[in-house]
Amino acid sequence: MNLTLSQVKHFIHENEKIVLSKDQEAIVTSSFDFLKNFSSDKVIYGINTGFGPMAQYKISEENLSELQYNLIRSHSNGTGKPLTEVQVRAVMLCRLNTLSLGKSGISIGVVNQLVSYLNAEIYPEIFEHGGVGASGDLVQLAHLALGLIGEGYAYHKGKRVKTSEIIKEKNIQPLALKLRDGLAIINGTSCMTGVGILNYFHSKNLLDLSILASSFLNEIISSYDDSFSKELNQAKLHIGQQKVAEKMRSNLSDSKLIRKREEFLFSNTEESRQDIFREKVQEYYSIRCVPQVLGPVWDTLEESKNILEQEINSANDNPIVDLETQHVYHGGNFHGDYISLEMDKMKLVITKLTMLAERQLNYMLNSKMNEKFPPFLNKKTLGLNFGLQGMQFTATSTTAENQMLSNSMYVHSITNNNDNQDIVSMGMNAAIIADRVIENAYQVMAIEFIALCQAVDILEAKNKLSSASLSIYNAIRNLVATCEEDAPQFEQIKAINDFLKNYAK
Repeated sequence: MNLTLSQVKHFIHENEKIVLSKDQEAIVTSSFDFLKNFSSDKVIYGINTGFGPMAQYKISEENLSELQYNLIRSHSNGTGKPLTEVQVRAVMLCRLNTLSLGKSGISIGVVNQLVSYLNAEIYPEIFEHGGVGASGDLVQLAHLALGLIGEGYAYHKGKRVKTSEIIKEKNIQPLALKLRDGLAIINGTSCMTGVGILNYFHSKNLLDLSILASSFLNEIISSYDDSFSKELNQAKLHIGQQKVAEKMRSNLSDSKLIRKREEFLFSNTEESRQDIFREKVQEYYSIRCVPQVLGPVWDTLEESKNILEQEINSANDNPIVDLETQHVYHGGNFHGDYISLEMDKMKLVITKLTMLAERQLNYMLNSKMNEKFPPFLNKKTLGLNFGLQGMQFTATSTTAENQMLSNSMYVHSITNNNDNQDIVSMGMNAAIIADRVIENAYQVMAIEFIALCQAVDILEAKNKLSSASLSIYNAIRNLVATCEEDAPQFEQIKAINDFLKNYAK
């Protein structure tokens, strides 16, 4: 089926039972039957040849089944942290969809096994580090395949178990590999894409939170409304900028704190008659240029959404079976450059979002800049007490890590596999690093929202907030109290971090 990212999100989080349609079953079966007959007297890569640079070696008929098992077992060599159950579920959904297109020549047993595991919530252990993303996510998807044949380990309801034991408990038989099943499972981009889809949803959530935080900050310092006005932002033709400004206007529509420039500086008021103005005529860039800074984030994520949707609905292994022409085509649809580039772009814009949050936090904590709040939003005795000073160190160092992590993986190709894979995507690496950048961004955003609420309490401005700001203020205050006395705040930061991660759900 042609999946949208919204549908994928639903299947990931709702654990709804999956059922293959009759049409999907029919096309998978037809593709397998065609390939079986077509390959009986021909040399077809991955069916009766070795793999990669060993494709020059023909495999005898009696060893064809063993070849598929050898491929899976020999490539199950991942290292690093295991993916979360949610990430593996996303990977499995992506692999199921692409294999159900009828262009891979796999047996119906493969898709049925994926459905059975998903419905039973059995998630094979897949590690972060492995394939270079050129012949697909070879190592990561080998671990998926290892689980499908009943070997290795899996996760079920948060526990690590032997796959053989959990499938026996669930009355599921190990997958019996046929024809090119082993190669078809591991020869694709579904791992980087599955992780990438989750990265996308978190990035969209972070963007919404950043717009909300920026609106909130504009509000509590009583900034002028023209920086996010329709007229100013329509003068620049970027859709993302206009969307961000529109969202800010919506967030602040009922605020009692935002000022109109014409009522203060454009009128014959005492302030406008001064030779040196007491208040800034224009705010710092981190406050005034929010649509221009977050607009590119919006546009980038929209492109990422398009690419991810195209990838999950593509046949991304090799070779490709085409039933219409009754032919098999050898090539490189497994190459992950599309996803790798999007993950690099995603982590770049999320890092910029993090930088914006850190600068906004610095503004609130620096009394010389804001001329409105006590140093470090300290509600007690200056010098004796420290307010949010310690939190800033965490936010600044975490932002710095994101800046370092934003170096591109897309251009870090390293030749390997006896030079067969001489230019590679590093797509899974890119997706994992983007995930790390996103995690860091949530931590910085958590500290910024704590500071925003602290600022409201100092101003005693709760009753003047817009509905949007008041809603998140109340939610945060239900989790953490105002920072009065000096005390450890790490648990409070984690509580807000966890709350923000689920903000969009």
